[in-house]
Amino acid sequence: MNTVKITNSGTSGKLQMFNMGGIGRFFESLGKEYALLFASRGAAVVVNDLGGSFKGEGSDKRAADLVVDEIIKAGGKAVANYDSVEDGEKIIKTAIDHFGRVDILVNNAGILRDRSFLKTEELDWDLVQKVHVKGAYKTTRAAWEYMRKQNYGRIIMTSSGSGIYGNFGQANYSAAKLALVGLSNTLAQEGKSKNIHCNTIVPIAGSRMTQGILPPDLMDNARPDLVAPVVAWLCHESCPENGAIIEAAAGWVGRYRWERTRGVTLRKRTDEGLSPEKVRDSWEEISDFRGSLHPESNQEAAGLIGEIVQNLIENTTSSTPKSINYDDPVATALNWDPEGVQYEYTTKDVILYALAIGASIEDSNALDVLYEGGENFAPLPTFGILAAQETLSSSGALTGSLPGIEFDLSKVLHGEQYLEVLKPLRGEAILTSKLKITDLVDKKSGALIVCDVETRDESDELVMRNQFNIFVVGAGNFGGKRQSDKIVPTVEPPKRKPDAVVEYKTFSNQISARSILKRYANSDPRKFKAMKARFAGPVVPGQTLVTEMWRDGNRVHFATKVAETGKYALTGGYLDLHNIEELVPAPSSINLMSDIVFAEMQKRIGDNPQLATKANAVLQWNILKNGKVAKHWTLDMKSKPAAIYPNLPKNGLKPGATLSTDDEVTIEIATGKLNPQKAFMQGKLKVQGNIMLTQKLQSLLKAETAKL
Repeated sequence: MNTVKITNSGTSGKLQMFNMGGIGRFFESLGKEYALLFASRGAAVVVNDLGGSFKGEGSDKRAADLVVDEIIKAGGKAVANYDSVEDGEKIIKTAIDHFGRVDILVNNAGILRDRSFLKTEELDWDLVQKVHVKGAYKTTRAAWEYMRKQNYGRIIMTSSGSGIYGNFGQANYSAAKLALVGLSNTLAQEGKSKNIHCNTIVPIAGSRMTQGILPPDLMDNARPDLVAPVVAWLCHESCPENGAIIEAAAGWVGRYRWERTRGVTLRKRTDEGLSPEKVRDSWEEISDFRGSLHPESNQEAAGLIGEIVQNLIENTTSSTPKSINYDDPVATALNWDPEGVQYEYTTKDVILYALAIGASIEDSNALDVLYEGGENFAPLPTFGILAAQETLSSSGALTGSLPGIEFDLSKVLHGEQYLEVLKPLRGEAILTSKLKITDLVDKKSGALIVCDVETRDESDELVMRNQFNIFVVGAGNFGGKRQSDKIVPTVEPPKRKPDAVVEYKTFSNQISARSILKRYANSDPRKFKAMKARFAGPVVPGQTLVTEMWRDGNRVHFATKVAETGKYALTGGYLDLHNIEELVPAPSSINLMSDIVFAEMQKRIGDNPQLATKANAVLQWNILKNGKVAKHWTLDMKSKPAAIYPNLPKNGLKPGATLSTDDEVTIEIATGKLNPQKAFMQGKLKVQGNIMLTQKLQSLLKAETAKL
């Protein structure tokens, strides 16, 4: 076996196998580009192509022959094979008969039989599974023995974004493509000891299968020859990747990985049951991806479950875990179980708190936190920290009377704070908060105490969680661990200029959370979900604070600095909202250029009601200005009569799909200057929901260009 160097002869001495499948006759396919590139690097190539249509019908030997001829004319080695991938052993036999070995196998054969799930027939399902999944199995299985004996092999499976994300009308194709990811992952494990690597490529490339799906400009740039080098590297003998999922398109290359939330253990002992209601009530925490995990193997994923089960068993067999040593001050602190502390507040307390952090009647939205008779009166979300602080103070956790550890209150620093609101606070209530010392970290120069506080209302329903990270100067060097996985992490903001900057004097407005709520949630505390920040420096009353904000979906990153010193007081902060509502003029009252597009649509429906009957869908179209929603349009083509109006859907209607475009982009699409598919692929048109419903807009968008 010759040494392989991609910079020189690349795959010299290696025998390559390529399935070109249903895309071979387009002559500009992925399979063809793979074959040409490998052959140009000195590899002997078997080009397999049945030569059928992209639906899996017919056959034509010319597809493989043309590629083989091109390789031979360029001085390369190649032979054609015309068998179906369902006869994979015949394809591998061709390689053995002509070249005596097989080193690399690229499973690339594929067909499409797209139909909605309701209309998919067994033939549509079976043919797609046979070509994609069974074909990959049969060919790989035939090559497997040879690769094991020679202690070398590189295998590529071909998946798709449809398999990873799903795609309307491709249930058969999506299922097959994700099945190949599972097959690849398993082969990566089984072949590792024999130096057989298996990886998955997720290509986006112009081919016969994507013709008519990708717009012409994108087809030209998403060329197969820009994917082939990625596959070549994955097949190189020095490439360490095994079990990877790699996406490639137009010269861009990225990698996928699995992500799992930390999850929630919904019982404390093995003899406890579990109810659907308990799952329901914990669903938001179950689905929270903050501090998520990225398991790389089934064993790693199952390891957490094993640890949880062991803890449940220990909790069941003994009320005191056997591992606890009460002579150990750290163990004493971690297993301290103080009583819950009640915190009763009235509307007066809520109003005084709001005034203390700068709420004023000069702000029209502030009446919701200053006037107890208001319809939407409620405490600011950060008011909930007071109940948790009361627990820390009453229990002694902040005053130096923590069991097992003694410290001087004057040495205490509040390092980080996390607040999560699970249920909006009422105007007055009696709350009970329970403290748990979650971890103790030895920072050498001091001790870091991680305190979790859960707060419940009168009905024992969990309403919020707080985490205080308390640093005690001079209390370190007790032999404890240096890191903790119990801390809710801070998150650095995006590396770009802030999306918004707010400046204020501390005597008039003293909290970053309120500034963020004002800008991104219309000062509605009910939209508050969670907040985290690190206290990085002091603030003197009267100083000017500057809060920088970066919006990222429903998360707003923030950092707050003191204008007079330029030093940051809060860093790594973020505030999660249930939904973003930036401060912009009332969406329905703004005049935009795109208004004429929707006026023309309404006219067309009025002139021809049959257009709406055929569409039979409700769509929401958000028009953006400077990146913010400036206007909502509803296209209700289900009701009788159909209606198109500027606002969110009325009467409880739910849109089947929601489109978002800039005002100018909407005009370009309507006038035909911008292909909708191209706009979607470029991120200029964003769609949530059933993307196939957007096709029903074609007849409505055929407005006369002169009128626009």
